[in-house]
Amino acid sequence: MKNILEARAGVLKAVRAYFDGLDFVEVETPVRICAPAPEEYIDCPECNGMFLRASPELQMKKLLAAGMEKIYQIGPCFREAEKGSRHNPEFTMLEWYRKDKNYLAIKEDMIRLWSLLSGSNIMPTTITVRQAYLDFALWDPWTNWDRERFDFDMANIIEPKLSSIGGAIFLTDYPVQASSLAKINNNVAERWEFYYDGLELANAFSELCDKVEQSQRFKKSRDFRLQQGEADYPIDEEFLSILPSIRVAAGAALGVDRLVMALTGIKSISAVRARM
Repeated sequence: MKNILEARAGVLKAVRAYFDGLDFVEVETPVRICAPAPEEYIDCPECNGMFLRASPELQMKKLLAAGMEKIYQIGPCFREAEKGSRHNPEFTMLEWYRKDKNYLAIKEDMIRLWSLLSGSNIMPTTITVRQAYLDFALWDPWTNWDRERFDFDMANIIEPKLSSIGGAIFLTDYPVQASSLAKINNNVAERWEFYYDGLELANAFSELCDKVEQSQRFKKSRDFRLQQGEADYPIDEEFLSILPSIRVAAGAALGVDRLVMALTGIKSISAVRARM
């Protein structure tokens, strides 16, 4: 445990040095929030009439609207009913955002950060989601959308294939229906996920800054949650109101625990956190 925690501390020190060197501002936002984003498959624990955050995303975007341009945060996040070798109900998240940039700029951040942390100058492979499904799952989500099939094939076909290919891979450009907070361009969501040896480490996208469209997407997700008998979250009206003032931005969320797993070769997420 001592060696693992020392390695983890070294990773966090290097991450902070990377973003500080690019003049990002480290921020802290509340862990207990009133209104989580109503994402279809993410459940936030209740806490004294509020919720423990699954992500600091909405709060960090409010900082962009308030005039911040380059920000990052490292802190605890929580998700109900997530437990396994790659999931923990409490975990550490790194999120960073750039105003006036898109998901390609955030991708360059990820490439440089990964090169720094891994000591590898090998350029990650990029595969589009559409090509991955055509080649590996043998169907096209764009012409025959099926959410249940998409999710099942991602877990049982696409990610195992990425694992067998190995190395660092960007899975990029998602179906519109699989990107509740991402900007859409030519019927493609400007979103990527970063994998190492089949382990998803980061998720990023160009931010949707259209208040009306975001409100409609939140409603769809909320309706889906109600149909599935999941908790109903109130809509963060303040977040919706500030979206037009952001105009253009992009951000990424990276699981720190999984990052430490990838860098150390440890296979269980519970083994890279302090256990008391």
